[in-house]
Amino acid sequence: MLTRHKNIKAHCIQYLLKLLNFSLPRVCAVCANKSERNFDLCRKCQHELPRIQHGCRYCGKPLDKHAMLCGHCLKVKPYFDETIVPFHYQSPISNLITELKFKRKLYNSVVLGVLLAKHLKKQKNLEQPDLIMPVPLHKKRLRERGFNQALEIARLVSKHLQIPLDYQSCVRVRHTTAQASIHAKERKHNIKNAFEVIKPLRAKHIAIIDDVMTTGSTTNEIARVLKKAGVNKVSIWCCARTN
Repeated sequence: MLTRHKNIKAHCIQYLLKLLNFSLPRVCAVCANKSERNFDLCRKCQHELPRIQHGCRYCGKPLDKHAMLCGHCLKVKPYFDETIVPFHYQSPISNLITELKFKRKLYNSVVLGVLLAKHLKKQKNLEQPDLIMPVPLHKKRLRERGFNQALEIARLVSKHLQIPLDYQSCVRVRHTTAQASIHAKERKHNIKNAFEVIKPLRAKHIAIIDDVMTTGSTTNEIARVLKKAGVNKVSIWCCARTN
């Protein structure tokens, strides 16, 4: 009887939250004005987002429209096979990501996830992966932050694209210094052997989801581990890319 009452209470809370979400006006996460639509981003702010027009086929680094690969990927091909990224890591995208990670503005993950999903849907001849996988956080970092921002974004992409989400098969087994706090040349060594596949993977094509890509060292190490586990193709789907 007690369990039944708890279930009824849970359903009532969910209903009230949906009702409030429907009735309250949407506010733009960028300008704080009414968005005038069922999305926490007004049309004006969405139109002015810093979009990448052309990027490296492998790592997504912004390039001149005539170039296919950046200098680094020409010299050393990464373990991942492609990167799809819609935005430069500039304001207001950088603000949305920073506020999500460090100020716990979790609704920003909805905005970022929907924007990424919409961008992916517009890609011509997009090869849908068997599953998507967020960049894992170490359990210590997860306790500190309280959530994994890559997972929160991945939930929205999974829902909109109807692709299975797997956040348990690959884990971060080594706590490392935050990549953003160290020099680019040190990042590859810092992240080495930080991830491990702990469950058998049947998927042959996996898309790794992250909030922002800088050097690509983290996603490249995950791709290396996944391919060692038998994955044939690894795509990187990321919200933003630094220059």
